[in-house]
Amino acid sequence: MSAAAGRVGRFYTSARRHPWVLGKVADWKIPLGPYTPAQIAVAVVGGFLLIKTIGWWSWMGPVPLVGWLLAIWAVRRPKIRGRAPMQAALGWVLLGWQPTGGRIGGRAARDRAPHPLFGGFTIEDTPAPSRAVQRRPARMTPPGPAADRSSGPRTVQPAAPERAAGPVSGVQQLLALAGQGGGVR
Repeated sequence: MSAAAGRVGRFYTSARRHPWVLGKVADWKIPLGPYTPAQIAVAVVGGFLLIKTIGWWSWMGPVPLVGWLLAIWAVRRPKIRGRAPMQAALGWVLLGWQPTGGRIGGRAARDRAPHPLFGGFTIEDTPAPSRAVQRRPARMTPPGPAADRSSGPRTVQPAAPERAAGPVSGVQQLLALAGQGGGVR
């Protein structure tokens, strides 16, 4: 591969750097053109307002017309934070159009509708806890060849040393009931 084949040169004409403009309509060239979309919008809206309100400003003579022409000239290359006015206006419209919570997956992100949460509980009279400490059963080994090797019956070892009789907490009472085969209803 030659050194010349690897080089790339680009040339951008000035037309790529200029904003989108209207200068011709069919074979007719617009006088004093080309015009930007913002200039066309100001010309159309301003002209409509001047025609509809001619009774209010006619006593001033040509001053409103000159102001209208100056407004058209002033918006030829304006920038709003580096953007053309039409794109800036479109950005504000789209910002206002967005849902307040944003979007997730292209859809409006919304909180779920609130609904009442009803709950209840039952208090039952339970028997007084016994003073004896409950022992947990030993773990059972799975049946198989290892279980056959035992030489005799297994003895059950206590899980914790025995405690002296005393007050028992509610959690301990529930654990004792669960160990006896009872349970919470």
